[in-house]
Amino acid sequence: MPYIQSYERSIERSRISLTRHDRPDVFFMCDREWDLLDEVFAPVYSPSTGVGVDFLGLADDTPSEVGQSFLEVGTGSGVIAVLAALSGAERVVALDISPKAVHNAELNAGRHLVADRVRVLHSDLFDRLGPGERFDTIFWSSNYVLAPEGYEYGSLHECAYVDAGYRTHQRFLAEAPDRLTPGGRALLHFSSRGDLTALRRIAAECGRELRTADSVEVLEGEYGRDLVEHLLLEVLPAGR
Repeated sequence: MPYIQSYERSIERSRISLTRHDRPDVFFMCDREWDLLDEVFAPVYSPSTGVGVDFLGLADDTPSEVGQSFLEVGTGSGVIAVLAALSGAERVVALDISPKAVHNAELNAGRHLVADRVRVLHSDLFDRLGPGERFDTIFWSSNYVLAPEGYEYGSLHECAYVDAGYRTHQRFLAEAPDRLTPGGRALLHFSSRGDLTALRRIAAECGRELRTADSVEVLEGEYGRDLVEHLLLEVLPAGR
């Protein structure tokens, strides 16, 4: 049975990911090579990036359903943003709170020849976007493990693993739908390692509802062979 993961375990996962001896400078995903800089979330040590790719239909270069404009929150190494451009999105914006991740995503956009369509911003959620910018799809593969409200991050890298008091989730739920084009979708990649009950309560407090658009169970063998459910949640105005 899936369980809510303790934040201490996730902080330890963050530390190990940064320090393990086999951490690569280049990794392979979706039949492509990708640069990986120090201090940036490593997709090779977590299934979340690959699950997000599948949720969005970006596993190959065929046209996807993300639309012509795509915004990724917490882009990390930029895999999903770059794949969105390769799959037909004409305007892609990728955001990350980490300057190292911003540079990493820019490197990978250049490596795969989509730098003209992928704009990467150092931004805390939507802070650096222009007031009128709207997108057909907004996607965030979130830091779904709940840390205590008063937790003080030891590094920006830990922000990819835990969210203190679900403050960032609250902002995303409140603000993302207002950044959509008519008919657009705000999508949140969550997991049974997070506290879905708390997330739904926060959504209600923001005047939002969460609809499960897709789900998949993944056996995450490296961390104790846990069967973990990954969820693609669409954020909707309450009552829609």
